[in-house]
Amino acid sequence: MTVSETGTATGAEALRPHAEDAFAEELKALAAADDRPRPVRWRLSPWAVATYLLGGTLPDGTVITPKYVGPRRIVEVAVTTLATDRALLLLGVPGTAKTWVSEHLAAAVSGDSTLLVQGTAGTPEEAIRYGWNYAQLLAHGPSRDALVPSPVMRAMSEGMTARVEELTRIPADVQDSLITILSEKILPVPELGQEVQAVRGFNLIATANDRDRGVNDLSSALRRRFNTVVLPLPATPEAEVDIVSRRVDQIGRSLDLPAVPEGLEEIRRVVTVFRELRDGVSTDGRTKLKSPSGTLSTAEAISVVTGGLALAAHFGDGVLRSGDVAAGILGAVVRDPAADRVIWQEYLETVVRERDGWKDFYRACREVSV
Repeated sequence: MTVSETGTATGAEALRPHAEDAFAEELKALAAADDRPRPVRWRLSPWAVATYLLGGTLPDGTVITPKYVGPRRIVEVAVTTLATDRALLLLGVPGTAKTWVSEHLAAAVSGDSTLLVQGTAGTPEEAIRYGWNYAQLLAHGPSRDALVPSPVMRAMSEGMTARVEELTRIPADVQDSLITILSEKILPVPELGQEVQAVRGFNLIATANDRDRGVNDLSSALRRRFNTVVLPLPATPEAEVDIVSRRVDQIGRSLDLPAVPEGLEEIRRVVTVFRELRDGVSTDGRTKLKSPSGTLSTAEAISVVTGGLALAAHFGDGVLRSGDVAAGILGAVVRDPAADRVIWQEYLETVVRERDGWKDFYRACREVSV
């Protein structure tokens, strides 16, 4: 096992490599082929960053795999925002790949996606500004050696891209510590009578959930500092199946799970179920449906299929079947044991039971629902 100096797994041994490591060859090929102007301290030009996210084929034949399947203009606006002095806010319902896009943008722009602040109800101001090494502080008093920079402070000093996940989960007073950083591009350190000025290349990507509104809404003052890009749910079933298949294939390879193509029919079924319950109507438009309390996002579909592949690999014949995904679908749909269970049973009997070619799926779902 390969281990870094910090004691963490690196390279092929990492369970979930950072984007800049997992797609290092693609980034290297893009950099070599990229002859367009690059903003200061950017690893790639805006065109190459967009190509990295959306996929394409380079002049030398190198295939760049899509990281995001969706409208091209959304990616272009996001990349262009990062090339200006305005921060980027990726907004959307759960499962619309906000974190995924944020990570890959940072990897392509700065070559480092790890300057990350994870937002929670308990995130302190120090996570965004700076903290202190208390042993140094007590021994020698306030000094630069005693100061512990946050990921945002590091990004400002080095001209990198910082990331703040789940911004609306952070307490309002902590959120607002970003206002001076984003408007004045400085981070005051009053204990030292100094300030950190952002160097060219610095910017910040935040993500926020617009359905589960988190703990605190953004203040109008802070929201004005962002250019907001809304990431939509996949527009078509085919697009969603493609997204689920790609991500499950990537995850499955790291876990030595069976190949996705053999389970493509079950992926289509999972996506169909989620979309119908999410939209409140069957695919043919004939049956109105009640939507359960859960979001039934693309990310949850990926989780259901990955779990099903693991069942097929360890307790089946390696081929993804209805019985492997049924329990995962039930867990995703039935969040409220009383109301959601009724909705699920009604959906099974009125839609799934009557659908041609779905008898095995119906039986499997009935068995785990009893």
